[in-house]
Formats: sequence, structure tokens, C-alpha cells
Amino acid sequence: MDGVKRTFHLYRPAALASPAALVVVLHGGFGTGLQAESSYGWDAEADTGHFLVAYPDGLDRAWAVGGGCCGAPGRTGVNDVAFLTQVVRTVSGEVPVDAARVYATGISNGGLMAYRLACDTTVFAAIGPDSATLLGSCPSPAPTSVIHVHGTADHTIPYAGGQGDGPARINGPAVTDVVAMWRDVDHCGPTTATTAAPVTTSVAACPDGRAVALVTGAAGLPVAPVRRLPRTPRTRPGRSATPSHRRSPPPGTDRCC
Repeated sequence: MDGVKRTFHLYRPAALASPAALVVVLHGGFGTGLQAESSYGWDAEADTGHFLVAYPDGLDRAWAVGGGCCGAPGRTGVNDVAFLTQVVRTVSGEVPVDAARVYATGISNGGLMAYRLACDTTVFAAIGPDSATLLGSCPSPAPTSVIHVHGTADHTIPYAGGQGDGPARINGPAVTDVVAMWRDVDHCGPTTATTAAPVTTSVAACPDGRAVALVTGAAGLPVAPVRRLPRTPRTRPGRSATPSHRRSPPPGTDRCC
């Protein structure tokens, strides 16, 4: 890409649907694709759900997500949107992929990148940002299902918005404002909230089977696999998000921003 060798690897379970769903898992700052594979349990999810998982590598272990963030890619304007859409095209050229079930999920800098993909492409049916916010402009995003997971005590990317701690000094909008924006984009209905202490899940159903969900709790609480979002949001209306939960990595793991 742009004269630079970019890398990713693909996990293909022994039993695979055809065409298969594809989840692109985006590591956080200072992470790698291999680190994300070993930390977050997506291979086991793929074995159960019979889908593909791609683990791309950010240059210098970071993603350019807009607003000058993050790391060297953010400072130099690396086109990670083009790289990640090419990853999807490359995988689709090798394995039959269901174009209506291509998803992106990521933590921290990877979650920021998931929002950038939703803003700048129409490739992804749903995104699952964890411990992230929206940086940079997003003037005319296409309708996209979203499940956002965030710890309310997060000091690196504050839940209430504003500048956080950490090397990247993330300064973004409040998580509730970002989620409300996507509810508007998706023309969603009223939000229904349920609490299974200490986790609260708020879900809004939207036209064409889409949904926007926010899962909150104290820092370090569960993350939700994006595979629980509507399986075919562009073609099978009436389905809503029903997130399940896995434990997030230990504090300090894969968190620069």
C-alpha cells in the first residue's frame, strides 16, 4: 500500500460457512495482530460461529484514525482506511465472504479505527468499538450497526469526553454523544436499557435490522463480541443486537490511547 509492505493474517476455522462472515479485529496502540489474536479469544469464537477473522497490523503498532491520532501513522497521514478495505478485498478474493456480514471491532486505538472505517467506507455492516471514541470528521456516514463497550472509570479515553491520560492524550466527545450520533444516522427508535450489575446495556432498534447498543460498566469490565450484532443487517430486517460478554484483558494490556 503506497509503496509500503502491509501485513495481516487470517484465521480460518476447520468448519467454515460458505459464504462466510468476516470479522476484522484491530489491535490497540502498541499492539499487533498476533497480540490481538492471543489476547481476545476471537479464534475460539470463529470455531463456534464458523466465520473468518482477519488480524491486520498497524504500522509502528498504531492506526491513523483522524484528528492527527495516533502515533507515527496519525502524524504522517497513513491511509489505514485503504489498507483495511484492501484486506477485506484480499480475503474475499481467496475465500467466499458474505459481503453483508463483514464487521470490524477493536480496542482503544483499534476501536477508534473501527469508527473511522464506519465513517469513511460502506464495507462494514457493523462495528464493535471497545474503550474508544470518534476522532476527526464524520460528515456523512452510511447507516451502520454499532455496539460500543466502555468502562465509565476509563481515564485514558474518558467516558464523559475531554482529554485523557496516556501518551496519545486523546481528546474526544463523550461516549454518549457518539452513540447518540449513530442512533441518528441509523434512524433508530427508542432506547431500552437493562442492567445485570455491574453492566448496563442500552439498545436501540433501527430500520433494516440494524441496532445501536452501548454496554457500560466500571473499567476493565466485559467486552462484547461484534458477532452478536444482526447477522445480515442489510438484508434481513427485524433483528436486534443481543450482546454477550467476555472479560477484557488485564489493566495496562494493549492500551496506549
